[in-house]
Amino acid sequence: MLDKDKPLVLNIIVAMSSKRKSEPTKKSVKRNKSKVEDDYESDLSDDGQNNAIVTEVLLQPHEEMEMLPEPLLKTFDKEPGRLLIAGMVTWDMTGRKTSAKGVMKIRPNLYTFHRFTTDMYRSAVSGCSSAHSVLINMNRKALAFGRNQHGQLGQSDLATIEKPTLVAGLEEFNIIQAACGRNHTLFLTDTGCVYACGDNKSGQCGVGNTQPIISKATRLNYSGPPIIKVGCGADFSMILDIKGNLYSFGLPEYGQLGHNTDGKYFLTSTKMSFHFETSPKQIVLYVEKTKEGHVTPMEDIRIVDFACGNNHSVAIDSKNRAFSWGFGGIGRLGHAEQKDEMVPRLIKFFDVQNRKVLRVYCGYSYSLATTDIGTLFLFGQNKKTGEANMYPKPVQDLAGWNITSIGTSNTSIVISADDSLIAWGASPTYGELGLGDLQKSSSTPKTVSRMEGMKISQVSMGYSHTLLLANVDHEFTKQKIETFQEFTTD
Repeated sequence: MLDKDKPLVLNIIVAMSSKRKSEPTKKSVKRNKSKVEDDYESDLSDDGQNNAIVTEVLLQPHEEMEMLPEPLLKTFDKEPGRLLIAGMVTWDMTGRKTSAKGVMKIRPNLYTFHRFTTDMYRSAVSGCSSAHSVLINMNRKALAFGRNQHGQLGQSDLATIEKPTLVAGLEEFNIIQAACGRNHTLFLTDTGCVYACGDNKSGQCGVGNTQPIISKATRLNYSGPPIIKVGCGADFSMILDIKGNLYSFGLPEYGQLGHNTDGKYFLTSTKMSFHFETSPKQIVLYVEKTKEGHVTPMEDIRIVDFACGNNHSVAIDSKNRAFSWGFGGIGRLGHAEQKDEMVPRLIKFFDVQNRKVLRVYCGYSYSLATTDIGTLFLFGQNKKTGEANMYPKPVQDLAGWNITSIGTSNTSIVISADDSLIAWGASPTYGELGLGDLQKSSSTPKTVSRMEGMKISQVSMGYSHTLLLANVDHEFTKQKIETFQEFTTD
């Protein structure tokens, strides 16, 4: 059986790695497999339910791939819920100065959580540099709202959309996951295919070119194994295949693509540009580095989970080791130095402590990791000034809490733990903490008193807003949510 407490790909990789040499691999009845599929078919065996699921998925020719088996799809689903929202909801102002030309504040910030729509959703997604969000409804259809000036909502009309609206071009697909960048969006279907829309000037939509705007969700220029996870940085993207291979594309400026280059070159003697990756390219090198700078390549790395910050990334492999790369400022990579890393580098802190990393999350300029002993670590800085964590340090205020979901934004962090919601973020904040207009920011973790006793199944954050899915199967939560104010756009 699949273990729902593990990242999806870990179940699959474990199944793929446990081949019994005495038993032959089952062959697909299909005969027109590609060379790529032949190469990795040998990794599979008839070893229980996991292997049956993986075999069925992997042996499908990419163009003819059928829906992933239901047991596999169920691992994507958390508890669905009713949508709550807090923070800045004038989307055109997000991340911009109040004096920005032509930008007007049309709606007041929401300093407490408000009900938003009456529908139930399987998932709510935004990103630490995003002014837009994606919802996946109970029918696995993608809806989006927020800023749309680059087509990131999948609509040809580039006007801001305030109500959740079906993403054009994806109506016939079942969407099981999404990710939001600064101005682009990725969508993962139940067949392991990925579609993208929005800003593509750096190739971050992965369609094989740098057409500035992809206004209709378009399939990635990719033909490898099925994809099981998508992620977005500000102007770059990552996808993870069913074998544990990680691919990246978009802006390489700080090494965040992990291809051992920042992609810089001179257009003229004074003007610099970048070699953008316009199609998914596999990350092939993972390294361990000593304090003296000695670099050792690491072999047989299979990624099971990852997260993208503004210009950095953190990933976990099948042995629960953490790697980070990209922009290294203020310690967000956890290497006790501020150097940019061009390829994934092992975070020695967890390795030396013999700690297994279970989950990773990235904010704008910080990273979070949870370990096998239930500790939450933070490295980097989720405020504008003051001391930064140059290596992972435990968040002592969260010791003993059973963390169920984490949202990361520009500077704020919101966490669902037990029957409480915990939030903190230094000024400036915009209401995304949900603490009320009398205390808009907090430099230390603080329980959101109004949410006490409620079951929050999912937390997601944009640059300056928070989305919650409240589990209304829980009677107290169902009753309390009806006392919240409603956010309407009419």
